[in-house]
Amino acid sequence: MDKISALAALAALGQETRLDIFRLLVQAGPDGIAAGDVSARLGAVQNTVSAHLKTLTQAGLIRAEREGRSVRYTADMTGFRDLLAFLMEDCCNGAPELCRPVIDAVTCKC
Repeated sequence: MDKISALAALAALGQETRLDIFRLLVQAGPDGIAAGDVSARLGAVQNTVSAHLKTLTQAGLIRAEREGRSVRYTADMTGFRDLLAFLMEDCCNGAPELCRPVIDAVTCKC
């Protein structure tokens, strides 16, 4: 991940509703949640949630998959892992391999 992509991901997560959406999708796992259900679970207006979902998708933190007339969203754990790796790449006095267990521990193979 480069700096521009990391900034986009951090900016996307820096808004309360988007952070709630991302956490909800992480909890849902690989099955994800339909867009309308995201709105219902958060008690938010559907068109507002739609804009937040678009921002998170563009930031590489979630994925969208069309199912007929609806869209199901899942957390993109590869994008999340890449963000963590970027943030930690210079850790441990220039020995990022020491941080690899931390990155592996906080991400799943979803």
